[in-house]
Amino acid sequence: MTTVGTGDLKFELDPDWPRGMPEGWEFTLASGVAVNSRDEVYVFSRGVHPITMWNTDGDFITSWGEASCLDPADRYNGTFRDPHGIYVGPDDSIWLTDTQTHTVTKHTRLGEKLMELGRRDYANVAVSQTGDHGLPFNMPSGVVINDAGQILVSDGYANRNVHTFSPGGELLGSWGRAGQGPAEFGMLHNIGIDNAGRIYIADRPNSRVQILEQDGTFVTEWTDVINPGAFWYGHDGLMYVVEQGAPTGVSVFTLDGELVSRWRGPENGMEAPHDIWGDSSGNLYVAEIGLEGHGQRVQKYNRI
Repeated sequence: MTTVGTGDLKFELDPDWPRGMPEGWEFTLASGVAVNSRDEVYVFSRGVHPITMWNTDGDFITSWGEASCLDPADRYNGTFRDPHGIYVGPDDSIWLTDTQTHTVTKHTRLGEKLMELGRRDYANVAVSQTGDHGLPFNMPSGVVINDAGQILVSDGYANRNVHTFSPGGELLGSWGRAGQGPAEFGMLHNIGIDNAGRIYIADRPNSRVQILEQDGTFVTEWTDVINPGAFWYGHDGLMYVVEQGAPTGVSVFTLDGELVSRWRGPENGMEAPHDIWGDSSGNLYVAEIGLEGHGQRVQKYNRI
């Protein structure tokens, strides 16, 4: 059994998760993972079955959505084209970002679409905060919901903004710009939020986590990370960060930025982490986007 982590926070890699993959199925590029209040695990992947649901033991529950990312000739007909981020809202709604449709969508637990932000297939080519067609997005990457029910979207690969929407989907404001200074971003690869409502941005090219107020006011940054990719704010009050730069891995911090635990590299069972979430017992699920034949999977780490 592979044991990972440092200090008092350690985990064991579960080699049998998932154990109920339907015959002939695979995750391929697993870009996102999230867990709802029922401890149902969602995997968002760039494959034939873009959303799959599992229990914490690794048994398959169901799937929904259609992918068009595998067939360029049919790229406009699927539900998703380039799955990226997934987030479970306070009401167990499922929020998905697709970098190639330039949309953020809200779904019920079993996939019914409730809301769509952005206009499918229209990007903000001006790289501004308003953009063509009155739309803000150009390859959005992630989403969080604040205590007021407002929707904050990291945007993302081509823009360098965070956009705030009302619970009903009205654009309220945007902030951020390209650069290396405070509240400037090389990329917003994903977004997180803590219990105080502070915003965490995975500024991957600048190899740092930026922490800001919801109006974009810079608070601090963490630089003891290698190309951070995504976050999970744990039930234990710690922030879990996946790192995508070599050696890839996971680092766990207090909200004051103190390193609590860390594991990196293939010797610790990890090759290409892209997202992270935990269940009610504090066990972790890491989505690995990988290269062909390597790391295209979701791995479970059981808390010791």
